[in-house]
Amino acid sequence: MSVNYAAGLSPYPHKGVCGLPEVFDTPEELRSKVEKLAQLVRESQYMVVHSGAGISTSTGIPDFRGPNGVWTMEERGESPHFDTTFEDARPSLTHMALLALQRAGYLKYLISQNVDGLHVRSGFPRDLLSELHGNMFVEECGKCGRQYVRDKVIGTMGLKPTGRRCDVVRSRGLRTCRGKLISTILDWEDALPDRDLNRADEACRRADLALTLGTSLQIKPSGNLPLVTKRKGGKLVIVNLQPTKHDKHADLRISGYVDEVMGQLMKLLGLEIPKWEGPTLCESSTDLKPPLLAAVKMEVKAEPKTEEKKEAVETKEEGAGKLAVAKKEEVKNDDSPASATDTPSPPDDTHCQHKGEQLTSTNGSDPSDSTDDPPLPKKPRTEPGLP
Repeated sequence: MSVNYAAGLSPYPHKGVCGLPEVFDTPEELRSKVEKLAQLVRESQYMVVHSGAGISTSTGIPDFRGPNGVWTMEERGESPHFDTTFEDARPSLTHMALLALQRAGYLKYLISQNVDGLHVRSGFPRDLLSELHGNMFVEECGKCGRQYVRDKVIGTMGLKPTGRRCDVVRSRGLRTCRGKLISTILDWEDALPDRDLNRADEACRRADLALTLGTSLQIKPSGNLPLVTKRKGGKLVIVNLQPTKHDKHADLRISGYVDEVMGQLMKLLGLEIPKWEGPTLCESSTDLKPPLLAAVKMEVKAEPKTEEKKEAVETKEEGAGKLAVAKKEEVKNDDSPASATDTPSPPDDTHCQHKGEQLTSTNGSDPSDSTDDPPLPKKPRTEPGLP
């Protein structure tokens, strides 16, 4: 499937500031700043990374507000050029570096606005990842909440039915769920998934270091999450070529390609960037070195082990699958200077699997620039989570 799925989204006029010029630090400035970043990473006890479209541009997937971004070209009346498909795109150096940082214990949680699925396909543990705008490879049961990670893109967006049904076995194996599966990709008017947003907010409140990579931070609420860490006394580091909405809050601002920054950072930390050997799907962070995804089919039953668990499951089934839809906040330009097989997955504590294995898992904050710390509201985003 072409990465130009944005063409299938609903019309929306408020897409933020697009096409701002890119700024580059000199080689000496970049080296000095990455050294400071490395020191912050070493000193951090709980680092959270926020990733945006800029970490995937080197894979052939365009960003949105860059000089040749999707929305920028749309404003010029031009059609964007795409060099790859979602299935063919390979994780970038930055994707694999983040995996290495997680395995080394530096990176505690990853929050992404991207829907290209490259974090998951790189082998990054899903229990330490919030994909706030969805994943092109994931569909979810609207009845029991189980998620299916496919090796092909789902093909539908906007939380619409995919035409398939959930085959999770329940009630002591007597029947399957049969709930309708829906896409996880959000359209403009869809609210962020509660589970992912709440976990992201919790991680930001615990973090002492927020590192943003390749995002202009214009989209609410995801773009404001780094400020939660800042308000809690943590450090904020922004890596982006264009100006961002929150540059004034940054303790360190790096203007450079994310792959170059991450490559230098890994050398300073003495960490090797793992080689990508094919799509790898990992549900749990307990498996530090998961195997490759292989074309193997695995059955995982989701039946309760106790009567109490059964009652809890049945209660959840009655209310699951209802995704809240709220009116989106518009991007305030005057406030923004910037720019398979079909089997269910095991629970979070199970092993990582080979390509073709079908996994499922069951699976939020609009912080502002003020110093107050409001409770986490349920928020829609102002932009779909494009790659």
